[in-house]
Amino acid sequence: MTKVSIRFFNDREVRAVWDESSSQWFFAAVDIVAVLNEQSDYTRNRNYWKYLKNKLKKGKSSTG
Repeated sequence: MTKVSIRFFNDREVRAVWDESSSQWFFAAVDIVAVLNEQSDYTRNRNYWKYLKNKLKKGKSSTG
């Protein structure tokens, strides 16, 4: 069973899902980026997350 929720961090909404089987919360990466960058523009946050995710993927593949 999963539970969808809205959490708040520094008075900003962060989407979250509770996974009963693993007993873990999963948070929307774009919402976390928005909070950390203090940016409200969804498109900018999404583009930054895409850039960061690709950079992390390239870093992992070059070391392995």
